[in-house]
Amino acid sequence: MKYKTIFVSDIHLGTKESKAELLTDFLKHNECEELFLVGDIIDGWRVKQKKWHWKKSHSHLVSKIFKLSRKGVKITYVTGNHDEFLRPYVGLFTLGNISVVNHAEYRGILGEKYLVVHGDMFDGITRLAPWLSFLGDKAYDSLLWVNSVYNWVRYKFGFDYWSLSKFLKHKVKKAVDFIFKFEGNITHYAKKREFQGVICGHIHTPEIKEISGLYYMNCGDWVESCSALVEKMDGTWDIVYWTKKLETTDTSPSHT
Repeated sequence: MKYKTIFVSDIHLGTKESKAELLTDFLKHNECEELFLVGDIIDGWRVKQKKWHWKKSHSHLVSKIFKLSRKGVKITYVTGNHDEFLRPYVGLFTLGNISVVNHAEYRGILGEKYLVVHGDMFDGITRLAPWLSFLGDKAYDSLLWVNSVYNWVRYKFGFDYWSLSKFLKHKVKKAVDFIFKFEGNITHYAKKREFQGVICGHIHTPEIKEISGLYYMNCGDWVESCSALVEKMDGTWDIVYWTKKLETTDTSPSHT
């Protein structure tokens, strides 16, 4: 497929859980004129925790992104809370031809104006109690480990992959969103500044929906969902899931 623009977020390079090889495969089989990296691309928190895991697949993905840039794809890197070490240097440097920003404005094919931001500043946990967010991140790591063991057993019995952590997060997320109103906060901010929509990441939950007359679109992540937000050439939007390498399966990756 060829898209006008591809948006991906929450790759978390430097962690064992990052599905960098799947994103490289996705970019190999899908073209775009613009690519937005919407935060938490590199996981700087793991450096502080001395739990840095950099694989060859991570280097391959970085090489692929720079290769796309050299070929003329316009690439914008929007910083997130896990790669917030870049925020003080925004405007002071570029990564080759890649622009590094804290937020961006994007014009859709049909003329609509979108705010592109990672989203952590609209998350009550991160903004009001960063220490609680840190504890949540460690618990999430443990949950991913349990999920890996659980799915190994499922595989042995012939069952497909099932995300335990995604299931639990979906159940708990409703209460968290009710308290901190992440989606409401970010759309309210965008609407006050006369945007027609907002594109974000951060909560690892891919979504396209309308909130109070404004489009809310979340890229998802490349730890569990393996999802990308795309704008097609006709101006419509879609979420693409890429959970298997294309060359290793006869079944095309699922779309919604």
